[in-house]
Amino acid sequence: MPKQIKQKSAIMGLAVGIVFLALYFLIPSYFPTEYVGKDIATPTVTLADVLPAEPQFRVTHIKTPDSVRAIYMTSWVAGTPSIRKRLVKLIEDTEINSIIIDIKDDTGKISFKVTDPFLKEIGAQEIRIRDVKEFIGDLHDSGVYVIGRISAFQDPHLTKVRPGYAVLRESNGEVWTDHKGISWVDPGNREVWRYLVAIGKESYNVGFDELNYDYVRFPSDGDMHDIKYPISDATINADPDLGKAKVLRDFFAYIRRHLDSTGAVISADLFGMTTSNNDDLNIGQILEYVLPHVDFVAPMVYPSHYPTNFIGLANPAEEPYKVIKFSMDEAKKKADALDLKLASSTPGYSVHSFGKIRPWLQDFDLGANYDAEKVRAQIQAVYDSGLDSWMLWNASNRYTEDALLDNSDIETVE
Repeated sequence: MPKQIKQKSAIMGLAVGIVFLALYFLIPSYFPTEYVGKDIATPTVTLADVLPAEPQFRVTHIKTPDSVRAIYMTSWVAGTPSIRKRLVKLIEDTEINSIIIDIKDDTGKISFKVTDPFLKEIGAQEIRIRDVKEFIGDLHDSGVYVIGRISAFQDPHLTKVRPGYAVLRESNGEVWTDHKGISWVDPGNREVWRYLVAIGKESYNVGFDELNYDYVRFPSDGDMHDIKYPISDATINADPDLGKAKVLRDFFAYIRRHLDSTGAVISADLFGMTTSNNDDLNIGQILEYVLPHVDFVAPMVYPSHYPTNFIGLANPAEEPYKVIKFSMDEAKKKADALDLKLASSTPGYSVHSFGKIRPWLQDFDLGANYDAEKVRAQIQAVYDSGLDSWMLWNASNRYTEDALLDNSDIETVE
């Protein structure tokens, strides 16, 4: 190759190189570059950077109605939209304005996803209501008050993962079970109390307005001659008549103290005969011991559960008005006497304890056919006793709609 051509080629190569370098540094966007190094991150762009963020779901609460008229719903029904809509429609069409939904039933399982590490550690979560926040939110939007039911001391899951909390057989130290084969935790165990408070807080945080504690008692059936309460026995042995009641009184005081700051309303289910008996029914339940520590007490005054010849009735289930009216009248006597006692020792005391009574009523066939007439008779007995709130129980969640007033007629009972 001639010398001149070589020189021209070299000059042209140099020129091309200079142009390339100029373009590289002056117009870098034409030449994507990847930098590798621990101090330099590669920028990435995702859809989240360009699309507006979805608003976070906001949990709401509503005030307790002056007159609570409620029905019960299992967690399985609550978690099945195709089934629960039947009960939602019942609420829409009738005077019902509140609903009770299982948070923890007698299996010991918690029915929705939990976030508390302590609850996760116990492992009771069984997600039956996947849209619990949204469902409660929809109920609130319709003005429906939502109560969550928590089975307290009947808990086979907790006794399985924490056998040291369980009621035991005195003969061999094994976990004691009742006639149904269900195990219980010792009502005096404060770790159990802490667990029940944690469930209450978690439940209020997902939207439940009221926390309703059920099975707040000592066991009542099973081999009661071979039973040991590892913690409560000391209190029971020191006071055989009132020891169990004192254990439960301390529990309710603890619940009140540790949930007060949340704003949650607290209620407790008691045996129906606590309204008229003067002992603790051997399960630790005394109405006057519970009333000061909760917002509402729900005695289960199901007429079918009363013994033959109660107040002279051959079959109490056939006389629902008489059973409910008597029970509520007796409850009023106890509540009024409690108020007088507390007013004499507590400056400024002005609580009307009888107004805290909100009975469970029967809407199921047992001992008699519970048609609209019998269901309505119970409701009327509540009103005639001076109360205005009640809750209907049916384990299968089927209620007698004809016993309930239409939405347009509810003013007649307010």
